[in-house]
Amino acid sequence: MSLGNQSSTSLQWQSETLLLLAVVPITAAVPFECLLFAPAFPWLIVRVLGLGALLALLVLKSRAATPGGALCGGLFTAAILLVTPGWHTPFWPLLTLLLLTLAATRFGRCRKEALGVAEARHGRNAAQVTANLGVAGLVAVARRLTWAFFSYPALNGQALRLALAAALAEAAADTLSSELGEVLGGEPRMLTTFRRVPAGTDGAISLAGTLAGVTAAIIVSAVAAVALRFNFPQVALVVCAAVAGLFVDSWLGAVCERRGWLNNDAVNFLSTLAAALIAYFAYRIG
Repeated sequence: MSLGNQSSTSLQWQSETLLLLAVVPITAAVPFECLLFAPAFPWLIVRVLGLGALLALLVLKSRAATPGGALCGGLFTAAILLVTPGWHTPFWPLLTLLLLTLAATRFGRCRKEALGVAEARHGRNAAQVTANLGVAGLVAVARRLTWAFFSYPALNGQALRLALAAALAEAAADTLSSELGEVLGGEPRMLTTFRRVPAGTDGAISLAGTLAGVTAAIIVSAVAAVALRFNFPQVALVVCAAVAGLFVDSWLGAVCERRGWLNNDAVNFLSTLAAALIAYFAYRIG
């Protein structure tokens, strides 16, 4: 077994912890919310569960995720849909993230396989899906439940919607920067030292990958702006928070993942969390 595989195996507890932190509370919250709001909004519940199941089947059919990963994706979709009824919902930036991810994963697959950095053919597992969508799902649940039971403006206001959008935009930015940066080439360099390193090295960045990531953040943020009615300063805040989270991801990869302190799932989860927190507190302070 290689050193990289040994490190990945020894840090498997981090992926399992993410599942406990995100999947367990969301699994409890979504049925509770459905039961709570079903008498007043029965068709909303039907739509939420239907779209969640539809997206789960889509990613499973396209082999973008394992059955466990698809189930987690459907669960997070339901949680995110419940945050805002009607057509003005975070579902649209979530769908944009999914489509960008599917396209980027398949783009230049032969080159990725030659470099040894291609995603597994069976797609992402439950922990990998949670690492990318878990923060957005938790923010959605927090906003909905605090709106229903409490009257804390700091929790149930626009700040949490911006945080949710930033988490989705960062997840898209990270995926495209990794997937397209490896294919488009350029000189990967470590974020911390700027030394040249092989493609796929943890913490490495390239101009092509960074531009792809920033573009993805702008696209998802723009869709979120239309869907959630953000004004220009708010959408700019979401983009900046997502790009900041992208660099947090690279820094954690260079400093923590390379030293065997964090695995990739933990790095991805923490970078989306960083983007969400930056958007939330920047809005609150501003």
